[in-house]
This record gives sequence, structure tokens and C-alpha cells, in this order.
Amino acid sequence: MKESERNEATKLYGLVLAGGKSTRMGSDKGLIKYHSIPQQEYLYNLLEHTCDKVFLSVREEQQSVVDDIFNSIVDQNEYRGPFNGILSAHKAYPDATWLVLACDLPLIDLEALKHLSDNRNPNKLATSYATKKTNLPEPLITIWEPEGLKKAILHLQTSESSCPRKFLINSDVELVNPEHDEVLYNANSISDYEYIKSKLETTDEF
Repeated sequence: MKESERNEATKLYGLVLAGGKSTRMGSDKGLIKYHSIPQQEYLYNLLEHTCDKVFLSVREEQQSVVDDIFNSIVDQNEYRGPFNGILSAHKAYPDATWLVLACDLPLIDLEALKHLSDNRNPNKLATSYATKKTNLPEPLITIWEPEGLKKAILHLQTSESSCPRKFLINSDVELVNPEHDEVLYNANSISDYEYIKSKLETTDEF
């Protein structure tokens, strides 16, 4: 996006989705240390380099243990699935555009985030990363425009599906391919954790 267009576009806020219950992992995915610090903190720090303001999306019971140095938004539990945290943030700041990151993306890096941000299309409902292999939108590493989130609310009110990917597939969105698909790898299980740990050659425990 050109600088002149960026100045006219809505400010970009970052949101780390850390409110999931990590059932398959068996441990809070946001607290796993792939890079020597909790993953949610690592992603928060990355977003600070690309966004005007950054927040952790957390459950109410998590808020008391979140350090005061981090901005946080508590899930309002008005919507189903991953939309819960995203739309709770939208409710708190309805005019903001949100760069949303799931906390289970251990290989995402600053270069990949800047690539997504640089290719943001504010005239679409969202700008979403998609692997070259599938070219399907990844809703939890997506820049959601305010208008897109408004339409998502209407979608949830009229559809039985609460899947953000299905919403994006059927919406006017900008798709961006990363240089390497692997940066979008989701670590959701113990085996995923072991794979990433070996790949990063880390000795951190969780």
C-alpha cells in the first residue's frame, strides 16, 4: 500500500488471540516458549513493530495474570468460536482495523507480518494470508477491516456456521501468499510442538 493510501486508511491495531483453552495441546499455547519467552508475548512484540497499538485477547479468568505492561481485551462471549475474541476487540474499538494472530503460529516472523501489512487492501473486507498450496484464507493471520467485521456479525446472525474461513471464502478479500508456506504452520498438539522445537533447536520447556 502506498504511503498516501496508508495515511487515509484506518489505523492498524494488533490482536494476539490468547483466550483459547488449548485442549489438544494440553497446555496453554500462549505460554509455550518457542523463542525463550511466552509465545503470546513474542507475537505481541512482533505486532508492536507493525501496528499502531497491540492487545492480547484473553478470557476473563486470564486477565488477572496478564502483566500490566500488556494491553488486553477480555472475550465477551457473545459469539462462537474464534470470532469471539476478534469481535470482542471490534466491539471495544469499532473503527479500528485489526491484524489478528492466533497464538499457535511459532514460525511467523516480522518479515512475514510486514509483507502482509504492506499488501493490505483497505478497499476489501479483509487481507488474508493464504498458503501457496491451498490458496485458502487463514482467518487467524488476517487484517480485518471494520466493514468486514460488521459483515461478519451479520453473517453470524444469519448462518449456522461460525467458521471465519468460510466467511472469508465467500467474501471480497485480498489474498496474500507468504514467501514460504511454513511460516503459517499451526502448532496445536504435542507432536506439533515437538516438530517445532526440533526445527528451532530450542531447549525450552512448557
